[in-house]
Amino acid sequence: MVWCVKYRRKVLVNQVEQSLKQIVRDICVAQGIEVEEMETDKDYIHLLISMKPQHYIPSVVKTLKGQSARRLFKLHPEIKQYLWGGHMWNPSYFIATVSGNTEEQVRKYIQSQQ
Repeated sequence: MVWCVKYRRKVLVNQVEQSLKQIVRDICVAQGIEVEEMETDKDYIHLLISMKPQHYIPSVVKTLKGQSARRLFKLHPEIKQYLWGGHMWNPSYFIATVSGNTEEQVRKYIQSQQ
């Protein structure tokens, strides 16, 4: 799963990056989702997650993006100056399922980000 910061602003640095990673972990725990791998660069986040088939992917994405944005704005109000309109994330995202054959490749790719 990958999504980007609105306007590709490079705000995911230092403490904001660390806060985002913790927030995503907390949301996933609350939703019963396991974070296998996670890495950010300055303007996007990559996740490899495991979840049950009962999870509806668009709802999971909406929850992750919505709650993380609200919590980040609350913890780091200074990032609002770079993101006018009150939007943290670009509305699009990328999702792909992985099999046992491709999981290790995806895992290494995510680890190499940043």
